[in-house]
Amino acid sequence: MNSTHPKILLHTCCAPCATASTLRLLKDDYDVTFFFSNSNIFPREEYEKRLENARKLADILHLPLIEDDYDHTSWRQWIRGLEREPERGKRCEKCFQYSLKRTSNKAKKLNIPFITTTLTISPYKISPVIFRIGRQFPGFVEYNFKKKDGYKESIRLSRKWDLYRQNYCGCEFSMKVPGKK
Repeated sequence: MNSTHPKILLHTCCAPCATASTLRLLKDDYDVTFFFSNSNIFPREEYEKRLENARKLADILHLPLIEDDYDHTSWRQWIRGLEREPERGKRCEKCFQYSLKRTSNKAKKLNIPFITTTLTISPYKISPVIFRIGRQFPGFVEYNFKKKDGYKESIRLSRKWDLYRQNYCGCEFSMKVPGKK
């Protein structure tokens, strides 16, 4: 992209969520770099599958992707005591903070002035909660990627580009146990 476009580091939870989110950022004239920072994802094989598909999307869109270190142990320590929290509860808020803090730190090191996250495209995530947490970090741009049919568009693009779509958020606490609701 032209260097006159503002640079933004996009916390990328997975390729499907990054599809429509990235196209919107590009339409808004941002110079996008993916940041795959997901130490919450469990098991490691799931992390690798999601990373592989994020790389595939980066190749399709001709955008750079930076991979953060995978450190599930550190993430578990970060959310310690919140393991029994329900989905969309305090554990998720703490997880968002973990990922956005890492994104902010990486943006600072790379001299990228803006950050945002693909998390807001999910109908299972509460965008105002993510915005409240994101405001702690300099350069955070509030994008509710659910708007303008973002989630529906992410499904369409994931099918078009044959991207792996997972069936849980990522951490072991969000996995559905067969036979349980």
